[in-house]
Amino acid sequence: KFIVADTPGHEQYTRNMVTGASSADLAVILIDARKGVLTQTRRHSYLVALLGIRQIVLAVNKMDLVGYSEAVLRSIENDYRTFAAQIGLDEIACIPVSAVIGDNVVTNSARMPWYRGASLLSHLETVTVEDASSGKPFRMPVQWVNRPTPDFRGFAGLIASGAVHVGDELQVLPSGRRSSVVRILGAAGEVPEAIAGEAITLTLAQEIDVSRGDVFVSADAPLGVGHQFEATIIWMHEEPLLQGRAYLLKLAAKTVSATVTPIKYRIDINTLEHKQAKQLHLNDIGVCVLEVGNAIPFETYRESRVLGGFILIDRLTNHTVGAGLLHHAMRRSQNVHRSEEHTSELQS
Repeated sequence: KFIVADTPGHEQYTRNMVTGASSADLAVILIDARKGVLTQTRRHSYLVALLGIRQIVLAVNKMDLVGYSEAVLRSIENDYRTFAAQIGLDEIACIPVSAVIGDNVVTNSARMPWYRGASLLSHLETVTVEDASSGKPFRMPVQWVNRPTPDFRGFAGLIASGAVHVGDELQVLPSGRRSSVVRILGAAGEVPEAIAGEAITLTLAQEIDVSRGDVFVSADAPLGVGHQFEATIIWMHEEPLLQGRAYLLKLAAKTVSATVTPIKYRIDINTLEHKQAKQLHLNDIGVCVLEVGNAIPFETYRESRVLGGFILIDRLTNHTVGAGLLHHAMRRSQNVHRSEEHTSELQS
C-alpha cells in the first residue's frame, strides 16, 4: 500500500512540494522525454535532498513520443545524475515509461527490450526504505498531560524514535528532571514496552513537572537545548519574511516566540548560488539565524524530522507562513544551556 502526494513542479507550488515531501520516504521525479532536465526538475530535486529523501525514481515519461530511444534516456539520465551529485543524491533508479500506454508502469514493456530494470510498480514494491527512527535513542514529545482522575497523571505522545520499557530512567527537557517509567499504556492497554511510531501514555515513579511540548529522552542519551539556531527556511506566504519581526515557532508540540536575525543568504535553486537577501519572498529558500523566546530541546533535521523540523506562524493571523529545518545551535545558545545547567547544580 502506498500513500502518494502529487506535487506540481512549478515554482509557485514550492510550498505544496515541501508539505508533501516532509513525510515521504521516496520521490518520483517525472521528466518529459522530449524536454529533458528542466528548471522545475532541479527545483524538485533540491527540495527532495533538502528534506532528507534519499530514494529517487527518475521516471522518464512519454518515451513513445521519442521512438522509445535508449539514447534519449541515457542522455537525460546522465544530465540528471550530474546535477544530483552536486546536491548529494546518489540512490537513483532511472525508469523509462509511457504513462498513456502503460509501458514499464506495472509490467515491463516489449517496446523497450533494451531496458532490463524493474517496472515502476515493481520497484516501489521492492525498494528498501530505511526507517529513520530505528536504532536511535528514545525521544517522545509530550502532546498532552492526561488527568482523568485525581489519582492518575499520565503523559501522552507519539514516540519519535527509539523504544521505551517499564523501568527505564527518562529525562524530561528542557528542565532536565529525571524519573523512571512505571506504566506504558498503548491502544490495546498496558504493555511492557513501546517503539517508534506508537502513540502511548507514560506514568512515572516520581512526580515531576512536565508540560505539553516538553520532550522525554533516554537518561543516558540526552538532547541538545538551545535559544539560537541556524536554520533553512522555506517561505510559504505572500507577505515576505522580515528580519527582526516576531513569529511563533512550532517544533513538535512546543510553540515559542521566534525572531529571524539575520537572514544569512538566499539560495538560487537553479544555480545553487548563495545570494545576499534582507527578505524572503513567497517560495524563497534561505539560511537564517533564529532566536527563540524560550529554550527548546532539539535535534538537527538530518537526525530527526520530528525534533529538527518546524513551522513559522504569523502571530496575528495564525497562518502558517514558513517551514524550516534546524542545522545546529549557535554558540550563544550553547552558553545559555551550560549556564542553566550550572544554576541547576547550585540550586540542588
